[in-house]
Amino acid sequence: MTAAPGVDEESGVELDPRVLRLRSGVWELDVLPDTGAALAAGRIRTREGWRDLLRPTPAGGRGVPERCASFVMVPWSNRVRGGVLRYRGQTWRLQHDGADGTAIHGATRYASWGIEARSPGSVTLSLDTSDLIGINFPWRFVARVTYALDGGRLTVSTSVQNVDVEPFPAGFGHHPYLRRSLVAPGATPSSSAQPVLHVPAERGYPLEAGMAVGPAGPVPPRADFRRPRRLGAGFVDDVLTGWDGTVGIQYDEGVRVDLTADPTYSHVVLYAPQRRAYFAVEPVTNVNDAFTLHAAGVPGTGVLELQPEEVRTARFTLDVTPSEA
Repeated sequence: MTAAPGVDEESGVELDPRVLRLRSGVWELDVLPDTGAALAAGRIRTREGWRDLLRPTPAGGRGVPERCASFVMVPWSNRVRGGVLRYRGQTWRLQHDGADGTAIHGATRYASWGIEARSPGSVTLSLDTSDLIGINFPWRFVARVTYALDGGRLTVSTSVQNVDVEPFPAGFGHHPYLRRSLVAPGATPSSSAQPVLHVPAERGYPLEAGMAVGPAGPVPPRADFRRPRRLGAGFVDDVLTGWDGTVGIQYDEGVRVDLTADPTYSHVVLYAPQRRAYFAVEPVTNVNDAFTLHAAGVPGTGVLELQPEEVRTARFTLDVTPSEA
């Protein structure tokens, strides 16, 4: 369902008809229902004015989830090795939609989600895959995402319901790209800025080609933020678990961001590419290639097994404490 075209009430600028804009006193959030319920932008109000907290989506990228400010991953997060889904002794072949030959980031990010409810500060979007042809998943499900703003808090609620006739494995997550530095919309951000990151996670996974190859063990030094420290310039792409569901980010511009996730988000992915002006902190239910590990009997993968009609819901919040709201 496409949002009706309109004019932004505050700026008077005509909005892209694909964009739903939500606003609170601290947040502006641009939502893209037709691009898998992704976010086009997330701005916060500081003493100096509006600043991009989430990496804004270029105008030409609004139909490409991976170029968005954040996107939804349902009914699994990250990769499935070789696109092979194994469950209860059976095997299904998923479409290889990752450049590395994997099935990546779920099956819904290019779908158009319907708008169930909307207010100035919130929107609920849903997708019933029973109505879709060629969905990249063997079972039928309904997914819902609600974005809600309240002052300095963004709450993201996600649910998956099994509407099929048999159980299936599932997972979900979100992939927000955060700025390394907070600059005004349209300004050039720093790729060398190093906000202070605190991620109290006690275990990390051994990875090959970005996918877990065994149970969680020691946290790799590059991804060890159990004590707050600068993000640094090195490459990070790791899956952590054994965390309390919190992440703290302190910006040099005097803004603090706190992520708090429900226990269902038992994993968090940290991604910091080199020489880029952004990084990602991804609350996810499952480790990378969780279906493969789960089928092999590896514990703690975060795979959710949904019975017919069962619904699993989880939420996370981003709380912003700006210099002056």
